[in-house]
Formats: sequence, C-alpha cells, structure tokens
Amino acid sequence: MTWTKSTYTDSGSCVEWAQLAEGVLVRDSKRPAGARVPLAESSWQGFVDWVCAR
Repeated sequence: MTWTKSTYTDSGSCVEWAQLAEGVLVRDSKRPAGARVPLAESSWQGFVDWVCAR
C-alpha cells in the first residue's frame, strides 16, 4: 500500500491517503500506526472538492 501526503500542509501535520480498489484509506501523518478511516471513492472526492474550494 502506498501512502500519499497532502501537499496542503506547512507544519508537517496533515493527512495521508492510500488508494484501494474499493475506495480510499485516510490517516493522520503524525500517527501512521493509528486509526485509518475508510472512505468510498465518492466521499473522498467530495472531501477533496470541499478542501480545494477553501
């Protein structure tokens, strides 16, 4: 699994995501062994669209 770090960070704390066949996993970059939140592809896209509109 390949994790990708958000490019919208300036403090080193951000989210990372990994693409899966059935959606996306999201985790806190400061706690990579912590909780991972599974999202459907459509939910992930909605979140990305919301963040980019800010």
